[in-house]
Amino acid sequence: MTDVPYGRGGSPLQNLIAAGHRQTKLTALQMVEEMDAGPVYTKKDLDLSGTAQEIYVRAGALSTEIIRWMVSVDPEPVPQCGEPVTFRRRIPEQSRLPESGDVAHLYDFIRMLDADGYPHAFLDYGDFRVEFRKAQQGDMELSAQVKIYKRKNEA
Repeated sequence: MTDVPYGRGGSPLQNLIAAGHRQTKLTALQMVEEMDAGPVYTKKDLDLSGTAQEIYVRAGALSTEIIRWMVSVDPEPVPQCGEPVTFRRRIPEQSRLPESGDVAHLYDFIRMLDADGYPHAFLDYGDFRVEFRKAQQGDMELSAQVKIYKRKNEA
């Protein structure tokens, strides 16, 4: 989900949004031993607006188009060129809501984590965890769906 060699590695969507990107490329590449280092069959534009779930759905539809094209054309992959930039996979603790920034940054933070199976943006408050999803950004404010549950005892 990046314009390789920029963005090889883990958590590409979250790392792109955290870095302020609004657009990316969905890249079809040949698998090789080194992660995301194979030659490229094609790259297609991918908009990064909306929640992570919405972006994943768009990427899935675009992947289908790419696969159909590859089957019909049988393209030759082209080696990647440029200096690789590697992303690190995010860990669940990195989903903790930042304590500073502006509303736009907070909106991006919540939406980049808003996908099924991904650790959602959260705050811990005493014995409780507060999770945020479905953020909507206004001029100077943000609204979001909130889920509150009792945290498990941590030893």
